[in-house]
Amino acid sequence: MTPQQVLEKYFGYNTFRPHQLEAINTLLSGDDALIIMPTGGGKSLIFQIPAMIMDGLAIVVSPLISLMKDQVDALISNGIPAAFVNSAQSVAEKKKVLDDLYDGRTKLLYVAPETLLTRNFNELLNRLDISFFAIDEAHCISSWGHDFRPEYGQLAILKDKFPQKPIVALTATADRITQADIVKLLKIKDNRFISSFDRPNLSLTVAPAQKRLQVIDNFISERPNTSGIIYTLSRKMSENLSAKLNAKGYNTAFYHAKMEPEERARIQEEFINDRIPIICATIAFGMGIDKSNVRWVIHYNLPKNIEGFYQQIGRAGRDGLLSDTVLFYTYGDLELLQKFAKESGQPEIQLEKLKRMQQYAEATTCRRKILLSYFNEQLEENCGNCDICKSPPKTVDGSILAQKALSAILRTKEQISASMTIDILRGSGRKEIYDLGYQKIKTYGAGRELSYFQWQQYLMQMLHHGLFDIDYQDHHKLKVTPYGKKILKGEKKLALSHVGSFQDMKKAKKPKPVVSQKQHKESKLFDKLRELRAELAQENGVPAYIIFSDKSLRQMAEERPVTREEMMKISGVGEHKYLQYGRQFSLIINEFNISEYNKEQSKIYGSTFLFTKKLLDDGLSIAEVAKQRHYSKLTIESHIARLYAEGDDIDISNIISQDKLIELSVLLGELPYPVDSNLKKTFEHFDEAYSYPQIKLGLAHLERQNAGKSSLF
Repeated sequence: MTPQQVLEKYFGYNTFRPHQLEAINTLLSGDDALIIMPTGGGKSLIFQIPAMIMDGLAIVVSPLISLMKDQVDALISNGIPAAFVNSAQSVAEKKKVLDDLYDGRTKLLYVAPETLLTRNFNELLNRLDISFFAIDEAHCISSWGHDFRPEYGQLAILKDKFPQKPIVALTATADRITQADIVKLLKIKDNRFISSFDRPNLSLTVAPAQKRLQVIDNFISERPNTSGIIYTLSRKMSENLSAKLNAKGYNTAFYHAKMEPEERARIQEEFINDRIPIICATIAFGMGIDKSNVRWVIHYNLPKNIEGFYQQIGRAGRDGLLSDTVLFYTYGDLELLQKFAKESGQPEIQLEKLKRMQQYAEATTCRRKILLSYFNEQLEENCGNCDICKSPPKTVDGSILAQKALSAILRTKEQISASMTIDILRGSGRKEIYDLGYQKIKTYGAGRELSYFQWQQYLMQMLHHGLFDIDYQDHHKLKVTPYGKKILKGEKKLALSHVGSFQDMKKAKKPKPVVSQKQHKESKLFDKLRELRAELAQENGVPAYIIFSDKSLRQMAEERPVTREEMMKISGVGEHKYLQYGRQFSLIINEFNISEYNKEQSKIYGSTFLFTKKLLDDGLSIAEVAKQRHYSKLTIESHIARLYAEGDDIDISNIISQDKLIELSVLLGELPYPVDSNLKKTFEHFDEAYSYPQIKLGLAHLERQNAGKSSLF
């Protein structure tokens, strides 16, 4: 099979994304490759498709058990023989995996790096016909990466032991230093395939960390029945936030590294299966999540670097549908992270990475441009899907505001923090101010017209412009820079983005989107399809998105496919998926179409023969259906033939007997021309011994037999 044929047959897609086919062909030719693609960008297909084409077994190194299980479940659901090995499996489960490996029934085997490096597994590898190795989450090998894992560092042994076997390394986040490290440490050829890091379906928003719980409450209430992740900086914060949201009636759970492994696994499983829609978690959560229908990600605190931030927001919208990301930004988080960075083993690097994160948070121009520039990618036009693009900030002359703040800092001999600066400017009566005599300086109360929130936002902008620095080793006191002194003296002007009051921001209501009648119907049908998906997921013991993604269901709700041909045009519906689930979804769509028909008494979207099926299911005979529908009996019989051809278990005995059907299908198989495009010729060939509906049924029966013979299973 060709890569295109595998893509269509097993994955239900018609076209490759940029660089996918090129990378696949590199692997098929026996060469190594390094793949840098965003989360949801289709990295997995780059090794899954060659595994189905090449002889032997592909070994996939994956860091987490949950990630292995989800990917294997998804592959099996697509009709691809895959398995995983880990320490949590029973003896019987491992024996089944080994038996399939020795018998050559498995094409992809997922394994953790620590298992791969054991003596027993190495002996197993020597007995198997290996096609290639795939190293997922390859950034874990680099100490420069944001998620370094020591066990990944030992994977260099693969090239030493299997020099002729290609290795493909894959990651969603790796800067240039990390990329070079991956190539060097894995000893692979430097064939890099770097896709765009742009995820245009993700909206990017940064909000001040003011009344976060209230803002999150409003945010979630506007997105009912959706799944999301809220990242926090500490374990305690994740627990507290989850408790507060639960008290407001939401169904949430918390997740962090100090929980018992069994409890973490349970929470993750509940989230993956849509039983807990919202997780409040530290960054320990998410790496093993292959859940395509996460609709939003919130960062309760500022992340320490853009790599981690990008990977975390990338967990939203993996199916390509519109999804939201929100980052809360506060001065306190910045100070705390700067302290952590200085105390780390790589202070200069970590501070520089934090500075880039700060630039993103404080941006006054398109945020996506700043995000992509970190990965050396330029966006020519503004994205139109970030808060800056949607509502560009108004610029004001901030020179006088800056002079007031700078004067307060210098008049107190640079012995005050940002919060004290704000209290002095607003004329606070707090005891400490009077004890130090700060109420006597000229700028005391000079900024009463602004709220604490507004001064906080303006001071962050001044810091970003370089008017003062923060002395972290001296209680976070502010120190005016030479540039700040020029602003104070009036030698330079300063433009700042206008900051409204927090109350003004709350009152600013978004216009409610106008929902058309068509969109309303699509939403109703989408909910029905989701219900069926949930039932099938529970029956099969897999996450709902493995049955069909939200994207596939949205497309079904929009296009309403009712035939096999129509359903196979839906993104994500391959042959195996259609045989497993497609007909059930078509029937739900058909029932919805009929209900709309009954309400409106007008032509419904879909094929007319499905309405025939409804009447037959209600107990009407072929003649009665023909009479009610004002059609000929021959037309109704043609509808039945079409339904049978689509895989329906409809009764055809009133049209043709089983013996006659088998006899006819054999005769049709012996004809030297394609019957489906030569029905009239076939009708005449048999001297009209068989009717048109009988010929269609015979052809359908023949196709069913051939499909059964060519099936993988």
